[in-house]
Amino acid sequence: MSPVVFRAATADDVAALRPLIERAYRGDSAKAGWTHEADFLSGERTSIEELSAVIADPERVILMAYRDGTLIGCVQVARSADDLGYLGMLTVDPALQAGGVGRQLLAAAEAEAIRRFNARRMEMTVIQRRAELIAWYERRGYVRTGEQRPFPLDPPRPELAFVVLEKALP
Repeated sequence: MSPVVFRAATADDVAALRPLIERAYRGDSAKAGWTHEADFLSGERTSIEELSAVIADPERVILMAYRDGTLIGCVQVARSADDLGYLGMLTVDPALQAGGVGRQLLAAAEAEAIRRFNARRMEMTVIQRRAELIAWYERRGYVRTGEQRPFPLDPPRPELAFVVLEKALP
């Protein structure tokens, strides 16, 4: 199997990123993997405008993962505070989940946060209902901070609150 290659997304990549993210998080296609939100959320996960704004922001980056020239995953990394990075939207093609790509994306995101933002800690938010996903991150060194944040829906849905996880970076 060929190695995974990473690069930062540009504005030209939005059209390829959005279908991958939607396929991994929402709808029936997401159910082929184990990290989806399709059982309790519908509609779009992100938009062309939101992705374009992330890519244009110097305080954020989307790393794209390729194998043999095919886009297979992505992850957002952002500066959250002076020494704090934020990891979000970790996405792996549903057909490739549970094959190590997520671990590679996580490691690449942590390295990018250190390199680009001089981060010493990384935080993320995970929907509290996603116990198996929270456990996956905990096995990789993330710990619950005890903080919860509301899920951005109107009207609010408290059962979808975010759990905040954090990890010290080397």
